[in-house]
Amino acid sequence: MSRSRKLGNRCGRDGGGIGGKAVSDEGMTEIVVDTKLRSKPHQFLSRVVPGKSEGMPISPVKMLVGREGNYSGRGRFTNADCCHVSSRYLPVSGPSVIDRMTSCAYVSQFSADGTLFVAGFQVLIVKLRYNVDHGWKVQKNIRARSLRWTITDTSLSPDQRFLVYSSMSPIVHIVNVGSDVTDSVANVTEIHEGLDFSGEDDEDDDDYSFGIFSVKFSTDGRELVAASSDDSIYVYDLAANKLNVRIPAHRSDVNAVCFADEAGHVLYSGSDDHLCKVWDRRCLGTGGRESGILTGHLEGITFIDSHGDGHYLISNGKDQTIKLWDIRKMSSNATGNMAPRHVEWDYRWMEYPSHLRNRKHPNDLSLSTYRGHRVLRTLIRCYFSPSYSTGQKYIYTGSADAHIYIYDMVTGAQVAKLKFHDQIVRDCSWHPFDPMLGSSSWDGVIANWELKRN
Repeated sequence: MSRSRKLGNRCGRDGGGIGGKAVSDEGMTEIVVDTKLRSKPHQFLSRVVPGKSEGMPISPVKMLVGREGNYSGRGRFTNADCCHVSSRYLPVSGPSVIDRMTSCAYVSQFSADGTLFVAGFQVLIVKLRYNVDHGWKVQKNIRARSLRWTITDTSLSPDQRFLVYSSMSPIVHIVNVGSDVTDSVANVTEIHEGLDFSGEDDEDDDDYSFGIFSVKFSTDGRELVAASSDDSIYVYDLAANKLNVRIPAHRSDVNAVCFADEAGHVLYSGSDDHLCKVWDRRCLGTGGRESGILTGHLEGITFIDSHGDGHYLISNGKDQTIKLWDIRKMSSNATGNMAPRHVEWDYRWMEYPSHLRNRKHPNDLSLSTYRGHRVLRTLIRCYFSPSYSTGQKYIYTGSADAHIYIYDMVTGAQVAKLKFHDQIVRDCSWHPFDPMLGSSSWDGVIANWELKRN
């Protein structure tokens, strides 16, 4: 699929919607237990409400009474106790408008420590802002030059000293965000070093062979991993300043890639060939063969997010579903597992046909499927909610119907639908610690959702 056809020729307004409740499948025992352990109050606090139904949450007031009475024997709340309280109060109020541009917003992400917020726009501008505690003050306006189409992705280094941004070219640029320059114009007021993922020397060559859809720093900040339109995954060694490895990963565009955990040895990828794949870099050898394949989507995959434990991940698909996976259920190959694609439908400008909404893959390896949001026209993203404040109890996503959807990961129920934007919400980000959620839309608005204030 060509780059121009994949991305479309303009940002436009979407209409209509797909109703329906998310659906949960079976086979989730381990992750259900793990999620409950991380978001359920201490068992002794249940003594505060004798005979209370197992399924009923304990109120914060009752939990405070239990803490003061030292029912847990600890004299304080556990992490799970805190998650039980905070996960009941979702950032669904507002929102307040943080920024408004005349260009489509493609990226919105909080930094890992929540102190910074990054927003990327189609006009090739990246804005780096402080969090709400500092009045959302702009720290740096990063203006790209000579790129293609839009800022497709951004990533902050773990130490938050550097930011990389990608576009529809094999050149990923890196910027020192810790400098004193506020208006960072590429190679005019500040150097934006170009990292060439094509392995070629001439970064000014206009005949770009591929584009980068997704780019991520490794946990140690020494490497970048990227997903590209030439069906490949790339790993770039920042210390050596050279391309480390190219993996011919899929049979179509690779739209998303991420690290499985902090170790950095295992990668997950998602592609327009409908497959999620698992890659162990220690076992690649010269053949570049994947460790396993996860089948279940019936259309291309737009984004993936890791649970961070090296076992679970979620993927957003053009078949209008999010799927939860356990890599221990992966197959050794996709032979006989490929479901036929509905070739008459194109997600870039067509609504998803109603008669296709309830189709199932004959060899679906996913643990659970979540429905209700819409994945059309662009690579809409989905995520696990934060571990610190929710115990990763929820899954949330942008949507082509201009809303943000939040699902309960265990039950599959849609617990919130946030309405404010006028056009596609491509990206959104839940603050790692506070009840706050930032969203970016094709209406050009960056919004911040918070708790309802009385």
